[in-house]
Amino acid sequence: MDEQKTDHDISEHERINDILLGPLERPAIEWLVEHMPKWVTSDHLTFLGLFAALMVGVSYWATKYNENYLWLASFGFILNWFGDSLDGNLARYRKTERPKYGYYVDHIVDTISEITIFIGLGLSNYVNLNLAMLGLIGYLCMTIQVYITTNVRGVFKISYGKFGPTEVRAIAILANTIIYFVKNPQISLPFGVYGLYDIIVGIVVILLFVIFFITVFQEARILDREDRKKWEK
Repeated sequence: MDEQKTDHDISEHERINDILLGPLERPAIEWLVEHMPKWVTSDHLTFLGLFAALMVGVSYWATKYNENYLWLASFGFILNWFGDSLDGNLARYRKTERPKYGYYVDHIVDTISEITIFIGLGLSNYVNLNLAMLGLIGYLCMTIQVYITTNVRGVFKISYGKFGPTEVRAIAILANTIIYFVKNPQISLPFGVYGLYDIIVGIVVILLFVIFFITVFQEARILDREDRKKWEK
C-alpha cells in the first residue's frame, strides 16, 4: 500500500459535531464558557474530565459492594461532560488556543478515560468483562478513525448518525438509572440468558462496530476519489 506524508496543519481542521442533543448542548456550552470564572483554565477542565472518568470507573467497580455507586457513576458522567466539552470551547472563547498541545493532551486524556470507564463497567456486577472489553475495542476503533480522518482530511468529525460522546454519556446515565430501579433482570434470548445491562451494552457494541465499518468504507472512497483527481491534473 502506498504511503504518503501529509502536510495538514492540525490547527486548521474543520470541526463537525452534529448531534441529537446539539440544540440543548450548544447553548449550554456557550452560556457556561461566557460565565466561567477567570481563574478556571482549559487545563483545569481537561483534568476535571479525567478525574470524572476515573470516578466513573471506580464507581462501577464499587457497585459490587453497594448499588448506590451507580448514582456516583452517573454524576461522574455529568462532570466528565462538563470538563471534556468545555475545555476546548473555553480556549477558543478566550482565544488562548494551543492547537497541537490541546489536540494531543485532550485525546490522550480521552483514551485513558475510555479505558478506565469500560474496565470499571466490566468489573461491576452488571456487565460481563468480555463484553465490556468488546465495547472498549469498538469505542477505541471509532476514536482512532476520528484521529486518522483529522490528520488526512482535516475534518474532525465526532458525531455519526446524530450520535456522539454526549449521547453515549446520556445512554449510560439512563442505563444506570434503569438498572438501579429494576435490579438488572435476567432475560432469556435464543443464544443464552443475559442481564439487562449486558443487553444494553451489547446493542451499543453492535452499533459501534457497524458505524465503524460503514464510516471506514465511506472515508476510504472519499480519499480514493480525492487522490485520483490529483492524478488527472
